[in-house]
Amino acid sequence: MQLEDYLRRDDRIVLPLGSTEQHAYLSLETDSITAERVAVEAAEPLRVPVLPALAYGITGFTAFPGSPTLTTQTYVRVVRELLESLYAQGFRRVLLVSGHAGNEPGRSVRHEWMASHADAQSIWHDWAVAPRVNQLAEALGEPDHANWAENFPWTRLDGIDVPAERKEPVAGGALRVLDSKGVRAVLRDGSFGGLYRRTDADVLELWRVGVEETRDLLDHGWRAP
Repeated sequence: MQLEDYLRRDDRIVLPLGSTEQHAYLSLETDSITAERVAVEAAEPLRVPVLPALAYGITGFTAFPGSPTLTTQTYVRVVRELLESLYAQGFRRVLLVSGHAGNEPGRSVRHEWMASHADAQSIWHDWAVAPRVNQLAEALGEPDHANWAENFPWTRLDGIDVPAERKEPVAGGALRVLDSKGVRAVLRDGSFGGLYRRTDADVLELWRVGVEETRDLLDHGWRAP
């Protein structure tokens, strides 16, 4: 009933897209937690609803227990069907906030969807590599999978000590030619390297920028009707 009332004055909604996969010493749900939380914090002042995160995506970490994957074809179909369903309910502007780089194939769906729905818009937002977040992360140094750049208070696990030392980074190109078992053998604990942690002041500033960048897109990123 609240959403029916909302749709009388606005047609925006946010769909966070995550993944359930290994993150070294961090939560398996890191990508889903961050995608949903950054969306909620961005959307709250604008009074735009945020759906629960889609918790499963496309991952190459299937040799790590607790890292299930969808095929590319299935994932693309799921995203398409969710957009269709939201359209049928009256939503016309959908912000897809991705917390997982592996879900990139889903980006193409929005173009197909908008091509067949002239009155609809969808934006794909990889929040953790968006321009302002990426600029700050690069300035802090070596942001990567399962290292400090994903180590927020809400992605940590109780009772798990994160190493203080720096891990030598693993070249992404080398991983792309390996199967999942090969990836696990190379990564060992799952981190791509760099520092496992930075100060909370650093990561919370990165988070603040991510929330503001997401909010700006939700508020001003749509084309004029």
